[in-house]
Amino acid sequence: MIRREFITLLGGAAAMWPLAAEAQQRKRLGVLMSRAATEPWQSQLTIFKQGMHKLGWIEGQNLETEVRWSAGDLTRTEAYATDFVDMFKPDVLLSQSSANLAALQRATSTIPIVFLSVADPVEQGFVPNLAHPGGNITGFGNPEFAIAGKLADLIKQMVPSITRVAFVFPPEEPQSRLFLRAVEAAAPALGVDMMAAPVHSTVEFEATLARLAGEPNIGLIFSSTFPSLGVKLIVETVAHYRPPAIYVEEIVTTEGGLMHYFNDPSEAFRLAPFYVDRILKGTKPGDLPVHLPTKFKLTINRKTATALGIEVPLGLLVTADEVIE
Repeated sequence: MIRREFITLLGGAAAMWPLAAEAQQRKRLGVLMSRAATEPWQSQLTIFKQGMHKLGWIEGQNLETEVRWSAGDLTRTEAYATDFVDMFKPDVLLSQSSANLAALQRATSTIPIVFLSVADPVEQGFVPNLAHPGGNITGFGNPEFAIAGKLADLIKQMVPSITRVAFVFPPEEPQSRLFLRAVEAAAPALGVDMMAAPVHSTVEFEATLARLAGEPNIGLIFSSTFPSLGVKLIVETVAHYRPPAIYVEEIVTTEGGLMHYFNDPSEAFRLAPFYVDRILKGTKPGDLPVHLPTKFKLTINRKTATALGIEVPLGLLVTADEVIE
């Protein structure tokens, strides 16, 4: 289903249920974000809240929202999930990331959950299929893990001399092992060797980058900005050791990273209010199909490329959605 059809369908459905705030009991919405309460995630959450408001859900009148930011801390994530279910008792839960969804799934099998930013939810076992997820979970996924091959191909296009690709990832994230498997599967066709580079801490991150930088003809793939590390530390450390790298989060390129390729996360935050609205009005989450992204963005930081001594190939410049000069 293309995005325009998706919005038309849900928008039309929303119009069928006019909301009389004064006549309804206040509903409770729990939001579990996977990052710290910083940009760009504050802005993404604002997009969601504005969407809810447009559908007639007014904070303090017919809606009560509690937001928690786990910042990549798995212990905190489990605590928040338990508190939401046992204490706040929401009518719907909105969950960002695989780790958050896994924690909420363990905490409840009855409260409806709408997820965001979860790669290949069928492969990870969150739903049995996309069209009819069943159960209490549905939402808006990230691309299938096969996109790892595209990331490897793009960094190889940027620097054709690359013969090794290192996948740098936080091993505690549930999706990391599946992303790793996809990178390994794509490597032979691209003529590169794949290296796994799990990182558990800030100290280990710098040591890992120093080790990888000593490898000849290497490129890096980052599947995460590591919520516990932060974008600035990642960009500065990679710039210090100077390996070419590609990232799945666009904010890294705006802060100085070389290149980014992935879907736009704001799409899910724009569409999620339609699902939350439907569920709050009685639709079962299992009857709402899981939506996967259809639009992807390639961003290249040409200034960073110049600093690394890389001449960006014309083919990449032509196909890039944005070039930061």
